[in-house]
Amino acid sequence: MGDDDKIENKKDELWGKGKEAVGDATGDDELKSQGQFDQTKANLKQAGEKVKDAFSHND
Repeated sequence: MGDDDKIENKKDELWGKGKEAVGDATGDDELKSQGQFDQTKANLKQAGEKVKDAFSHND
């Protein structure tokens, strides 16, 4: 996993946490859900990259 990918995925995760927090604080359930979705998507990307890394290190 490249450093750029790690940074991008972490940025997406943090952005999602921010959206979730703002949605929670303002009572905006849609924004809160979007934030949770963004976090899940970022975490899945990170997991996929880790799997790719595991296989590429076995060469």
